[in-house]
Amino acid sequence: MSVNMKPGNQANTDQNPEKTKVLILGGTGEMGQWFTRFFKEKGYEVTVWGKGGKTEIAKKLEVPFALNLEEAIPGSDIVIVSVPINVTEETIAEFAPKMKAGSLLMDFTSIKVKPVEAMKKFAPSDVEILGTHPMFGPTIPTIRGQTVILVPVKGRSEKWFPVIRELFEEGGAHVEITTADEHDRLVSVVQGLTHFAYITIGTTIDRLDFDIKKSRKFVSPVYAIMLDFVGRILGQNPYLYALIQMENPGVLEVHDAFIRECEELSRLVRAHDEESFVKKMKSAARKYGDTAHALRKSDKLINSRITEYETILNSVGKVCGFSHFYSGKIHVGTLEKAGPDEIVLTKLVSKGTSPHIKNKFVKLKLENLRMLSESELWEWRKENLEHSTRDISVLIPDGADPAVILNAINTNKQLAACEISDIYKGEDYKEFNRIETEKEKEELKRLGVTYRITVFGDCDANSVEYDVTSLLCGLGCRIREKNLKQKR
Repeated sequence: MSVNMKPGNQANTDQNPEKTKVLILGGTGEMGQWFTRFFKEKGYEVTVWGKGGKTEIAKKLEVPFALNLEEAIPGSDIVIVSVPINVTEETIAEFAPKMKAGSLLMDFTSIKVKPVEAMKKFAPSDVEILGTHPMFGPTIPTIRGQTVILVPVKGRSEKWFPVIRELFEEGGAHVEITTADEHDRLVSVVQGLTHFAYITIGTTIDRLDFDIKKSRKFVSPVYAIMLDFVGRILGQNPYLYALIQMENPGVLEVHDAFIRECEELSRLVRAHDEESFVKKMKSAARKYGDTAHALRKSDKLINSRITEYETILNSVGKVCGFSHFYSGKIHVGTLEKAGPDEIVLTKLVSKGTSPHIKNKFVKLKLENLRMLSESELWEWRKENLEHSTRDISVLIPDGADPAVILNAINTNKQLAACEISDIYKGEDYKEFNRIETEKEKEELKRLGVTYRITVFGDCDANSVEYDVTSLLCGLGCRIREKNLKQKR
């Protein structure tokens, strides 16, 4: 990508991530850390800065901390403002003027009109700007399937906009393009209304001094999911949610409409005005549109929770794997116990694990876990366990294909691998000339194959070898010799 820039200190826009320097202002915050990891994984050279000077976070992220912004800002190709909404404009005003020609200024705030106007005002005219709103929080493990809203500015986003859009889309995100005004109007409902409603449910439960834990014993799937979403909002940064409500001017109008509807519905309930209540609900359904689609999607969500839990219950006594949503750590072991809230595993001993860890029990909370698929579990076991290797040499039937037999062996799920290590003819045997009967000589002229099996470290190698040997005999092979000595 070419760009007309002033000579001297200019931005790199050749789309080569390794040469592109990204500075994240607020990079030590939760979202800043998330995007530090994101850009690092994409090959960008990332530097972070935070007002609190938390260099230990930069060290943990394995990126530099910008100790001198007077040098870091003009030395960066992309500068991202990821600070609280109420200090975004002043941060832009302070640092945007220091940016170099051809570079890109982005903001990651939940409103767009004010930040975009600030970027237009304070960034030099030869610096591009791009309003950005990631529609997810820092607890999301990957950008795949998430929505990112981009607000390009005519005449100020031409060079970098396609680069950033492609970056997010290649990561699996859905990118939505809009204007700052439309963004704030839509988000006043998408975030302003939904957050307000969920927080209000939480504060109402608090006012009622209601026992949530006890209520879960009477839970319906919809109530359980609703409670989880309420808890999700309440458990995050309350200052962020306060600013989302307070900094978007359109939210107050939404609040007024919501409160009026609550009061009206409450009035109808108190008056036992069933027909009016039904009429309002039907009117809302017509406005909503495809309620049948919503029912199917919510059924899918409910059923997926039920199915996963049933799968876990049916896996008690078996080797299972679970991935922790937030730490990314993989836990693999025999599932000893499964309850509604937690599981108990006897962890497998992986490579490099101290002997005293063997048979260690671990309790894990289900809400933090995703059960590994069969293929994911297989890959983990293959990469992390100490395996046993055995060689089994056979004479295969005339006309048989060694590769077809190999495929049959590979159906054994207790094998990490199986390969053909040797193929030879009977005449190659050292003892061939010492055999007296023609019948034995004819049999030994059959093709000989040595199959090398690698048995998962959590399986009984002798038992697996016996199973494979039995399979080979059943396919008409004659066992020539077996290497019963375990190889590591």
